[in-house]
Order: sequence, then structure tokens, then C-alpha cells
Amino acid sequence: MSVEEFDVVVAGGGPGGSTVATLVAMQGHRVLLLEKENFPRYQIGESLLPATVHGVCRMLGVADELADAGFPLKRGGTFRWGARPEPWTFHFGISALMAGSTSHAYQVERARFDEILLNNARRKGVVVREGCAVTDVVEDAERVTGLRYADPDGREHSVSAQFVVDASGNKSQLYGKVGGTRNYSEFFRNLALFGYFEGGKRLPEPISGNILSVAFDSGWFWYIPLSDTLTSVGAVVRREEAEKVQGDREKAYHALIAECPMISEYLSGATRVTTGTYGELRVRKDYSYQQTTFWRPGMVLVGDAACFVDPVFSSGVHLATYSGLLAARSINSVLAGELDEKTVLTEFEARYRREYQVFYEFLMSFYQMNVNEDSYFWQAKKVTNNQNTDIEAFVELIGGVSSGETALTAADRIAERSAEFAAAVDQMADGDQGDMVPMFKSQVVKQAMQEAGQVQMKALLGEDAEPELPLFPGGLVTSPDGMKWLPHHPA
Repeated sequence: MSVEEFDVVVAGGGPGGSTVATLVAMQGHRVLLLEKENFPRYQIGESLLPATVHGVCRMLGVADELADAGFPLKRGGTFRWGARPEPWTFHFGISALMAGSTSHAYQVERARFDEILLNNARRKGVVVREGCAVTDVVEDAERVTGLRYADPDGREHSVSAQFVVDASGNKSQLYGKVGGTRNYSEFFRNLALFGYFEGGKRLPEPISGNILSVAFDSGWFWYIPLSDTLTSVGAVVRREEAEKVQGDREKAYHALIAECPMISEYLSGATRVTTGTYGELRVRKDYSYQQTTFWRPGMVLVGDAACFVDPVFSSGVHLATYSGLLAARSINSVLAGELDEKTVLTEFEARYRREYQVFYEFLMSFYQMNVNEDSYFWQAKKVTNNQNTDIEAFVELIGGVSSGETALTAADRIAERSAEFAAAVDQMADGDQGDMVPMFKSQVVKQAMQEAGQVQMKALLGEDAEPELPLFPGGLVTSPDGMKWLPHHPA
């Protein structure tokens, strides 16, 4: 078997794989991307965040193409959530880091969005091979040195590379090769039943393109406008409620919709799509997890291959593209001979875990707001068999002491920020709905926006961006063009 040689080989052509492959190829390196399917292909996860659109996608060179694609503008999020019966809305534009022309994202049909990124990778010099299923890694002692894959005709091939990137998603067959284990959150093990409708109601302008998230007793719904008429609608229920999504999916789906008055109203004049790509009612396990290690010599995990967090904040594509950016910076620095592998991949993993943790904490704070003790969200006693008060059960649950998990964040900090976040929303709702200041002053929101805003500003301003400080003591900073890491030298 002849062995091809590349600098980098990437498994998976979704947003994370396309991002890392493109950014490495843009530095003049030889990159091969292997994708088992043929694009365009269906994928869930249609709601984006501004950092992806105006940060990573600008660096990739596709920002203008996305703007011309006609995707609905997403200016923020609208929620029927928490103790209040009235919906409330947040806007990206309140943040100075996302003001003006960058204060929006898009709702996208992932088949189109992912194909735009993959075609851009080709234009930037990545060798893209679709219909090629990766079968295993090639190892030399402690180092991963390449991949084996089968082409569309079933022929086996081998490719060698200095770096292998696994971007093949939550169903990755490779992630275990980095070592360690995939640890699942004992609390966030959810099931989603979802489909698509034509003719659903829209929120009023100028927020008609917002994602709408609605809590109800059995869980929560997402309601995502993908065009003037097409809407993605999904019900998320806890694992213990699995019987609600089993059996006849059509009956189960409509029964869940009937449980939620607001979603029922929005779909009252709509028709479920029953043919074509969007005709299938699908079930997905939205289990939150993270691998205990994200890299080993010669191999890096990005996107869902490394970790996944509950989708209520539309963080999936953001975490995939952000991790792709971090991995590309690390690989580019090593291939340029400027920094060693351990230094840059330690930085990669620390930053990626931090971003995951920020969204996990944000998620916990958000779910804490739903105070209906009979609802899906806060049956902490049922999950943990804890006989203490609800808040004690909650703190013990997320602190890790009831499940045996390693705590992501100090339990008292979670409780404090949950209360702060809920109070900020209450203050906002009591005043002008356009006044987002209380929410964006809350620490959990500020932290969630910090690194995403830095990526966005770096992409927009390049060398004119403010000098960066390390995220961690003794850590690295980003090069002026955002493509590599640099040691930090205090002035």
C-alpha cells in the first residue's frame, strides 16, 4: 500500500474540521481532509453565535459569502423561561465587543452552511476527499503518525502526517485513540425529538430571526426560523422521560407540542414537513460530556469529538469552530518551528476546556432559573436521591459530590451566579425590554462573551486589536494575524 504524505490530515468535514484545515492550509502547509459523507448532507445545529460569523468565518474568508446567502438574521435570543410567564429577549448588540454591524449571527440550514465552509477549504488549498471513511490511526510508539481510510470504492489507503485532527463529531470512531475516557454529565443526559414545519408563526420584528426557547413541564423546545417559512422545532426531555419520545414518533412529537401552549400557538397554522431531507422525525441524544484528554503527540480532538454541552445556548458550532481555530494556531506554530508541541497543545486544551466550562456554568445558571419544582429542569432530588432542600441538592449535583464527577466549577460560585443571573433577568423584565444592561453585567454572561468577543475583535482589527494578555499564568498569546501562538513578553 502506497502512503501519501501531508503535514496535517483531518477526519471530518464539518465546521470544526473545515476551520482547522483551512487555517493551516492558509499558512502554506499541505492538508488533507477526509469526510465520510458527500456534501451537502443533513446536520442538526442550525443556530450560530456572532463569534463564529464575525470572528472565525472572517478569518476563513467566508464572511461576505455568508452575508450574501440569505440566512435569517439572529439578533439575540427570546425565552419563555423561568418563573415569569412572559417571554423575554436578549440582544447581542448590548455588548461593546459585538456592537454595530457585528451584533448578529445567522440561523442556517447546516447542509448549506457546512458546504460553504468545505468548498472554501478547497479554494484555500485543502485537499478534500468526500465519501472516505477513516478506519484507524497509524501509530509509531507514543506518537500518532497518520490515518487509514477507505475510499468510495472500498479500497484501503494510508496517509502519513505530522498531525492528525479528529473532527468527526460525537460519533467519532477515533477519539479514544488520544487516551483517557469520555466522562458524561450525570445531570445533562437529554433526548431531543425534532422535525421541521412550513408556515409557523414568527416573533415580531426586529427579532423575527431570533431563536425561541420555551420551557414546559416535560422539558424545553427550540424554535428556529430557517427561512421566511421553514422552522426547526425540537423538544428536549430528560433521559428519565425517554418513554415520551419512544414508539410512534409522530404521536409523541405532537403530544409534546400539545403540552407547550406557546409552541402550540406558533404552530397552529403550520404544516409539518414530511418529505425530503426535512421530512424525518429524528431523535438525538444530547448528552453533555468531555474527554479527559484532548490530545496526545501527533493527534488533536476538536469539536464534538472532544466535548459537547447541552444545546440551549446554540454553542455547538461555536465550540467546534473555536476549537478548530485553537488547534490551527497550535499546529501552525509547531510547523513553523516557533514553539514546541507540548507547549502549544497544552494552551489549546486549557483554552478549549475553559470555554466549555464557561458554557457549562452558563447553562447551569440558566436552568437554575426555572423554579417550577414539578418541571423537567429541577427535579434534582429525583436525579440524586438527595433528601436535602432543592438548592442543596442542586449544589451537590453540580459540585460533583452526588454523582462522583469532578466538579467543573465551585458549587458556591454556581449558586451565586445562578441567583445573580436570575435577578438580572427579573430586573430587565421589570423595566424596559430593550435594556439588556442588567443581564450583561452579570458575571456568568460577561465570562461567556469574553473569549468569543476577543476572537471577533482579532478577526475584525487584526494587528490593530488591543494587545492580548495570557488567559493563564505563563500562557501564550495570539499572534497579530490570529494564526499562531506567541510567548507573552510583558512590556
